[in-house]
Amino acid sequence: MSELPGIVIAGASGRMGQMLIRSVLDSDAMRLVGVLERPGHDWVGRDVGEAMGGQAVGALVWDDPLEPMSKARAVIDFTAPEATIALSHTAAQARAAHIIGTTGMTDAQIAQLEPASRHCAIVRAGNMSLGVNLLVQLTKQVAAALDEDFDIEVIEAHHHHKVDAPSGTALMLGEAAAEGRGVTLSEVSDSGRDGITGARKRGDIGFSAIRG
Repeated sequence: MSELPGIVIAGASGRMGQMLIRSVLDSDAMRLVGVLERPGHDWVGRDVGEAMGGQAVGALVWDDPLEPMSKARAVIDFTAPEATIALSHTAAQARAAHIIGTTGMTDAQIAQLEPASRHCAIVRAGNMSLGVNLLVQLTKQVAAALDEDFDIEVIEAHHHHKVDAPSGTALMLGEAAAEGRGVTLSEVSDSGRDGITGARKRGDIGFSAIRG
């Protein structure tokens, strides 16, 4: 059992965090060595299984990431941009792979991960689904084959708990389309349209976000 790679989950009390915890506990290919929460959270110091309303699982909730990450091969992080940046420093110190599913990060925030990437492996994606990543590649190919006479609009829908818009998945698709056309997404992105905006500019990539 101890030879299995140790995993730390960040943002333990969140919906995604709890789902990831259950996935690791149910896996026979890895083991949960600890989970992380912000200082002052009432889960800190408790067994995470009990904190989630079940049986003890032998993994504590920590507010200091270094201790559990020193025993881990990887930390899985679906939290918030600032928390992810801070956690990247600890992952680099512990030489643990940093698996990032955090969305809503700006280009400047993503750039802040670069120093940590010199010391640990970083895997970052707006969506970890195999199907979505296949769609990203297909989107790039289609965009490369069609010129700017063909409009591109990314329309995405999420539950009302979603805190960022456009979603990470939508941005992945937009970035793929922009790459296929040989342009930078930030230069052609058209989102948040409201009122009399005028005709859409040729070649722009539009985003519409639905919540509910």
